[in-house]
Amino acid sequence: MMTRKPTPPTGGRPVRMIDVDSKPITRRTAVAEAVVNVSHRLMTLIRAGNLPKGDVLAAARIAGIQAAKRTAELIPLCHPIPLSHVEIDIEERDRPPSLVVRSEVTASWKTGVEMEALTAAAVAALTIYDMGKSIDRAAAIGPIRLVFKSGGRSGDWRAPD
Repeated sequence: MMTRKPTPPTGGRPVRMIDVDSKPITRRTAVAEAVVNVSHRLMTLIRAGNLPKGDVLAAARIAGIQAAKRTAELIPLCHPIPLSHVEIDIEERDRPPSLVVRSEVTASWKTGVEMEALTAAAVAALTIYDMGKSIDRAAAIGPIRLVFKSGGRSGDWRAPD
């Protein structure tokens, strides 16, 4: 059981949502990924489509898309963004047995979609864990990271390999 320690005052600026009203609308894209390390047994069952809760990959894709659309409800200071595209791809790897969830999110708006892409990848990974935990409680999620972003004032950015 965790014990709570009092949080010291930060003395910093108050928490606030950034004003994006004066920013121009531009096309923005972000790609994020989350790795789910699983046992050989769970990977075999996923590939066979034979998990008790059903098709884990289809459920993870739907969960990721839903999460991207609801990011502003989950992350306190995120702006609601009218997304134009969300795609979730899941790659199976043998060594070590893992699933790499990759999300791509696009919108034409005043602020970026990095948080939407990260949230989509994270929630899809959590869905894989949830659906497989009865087989493999030791499955582990991570890292979760931004891979690429484009658009806006700062332009393109790509994660180093």
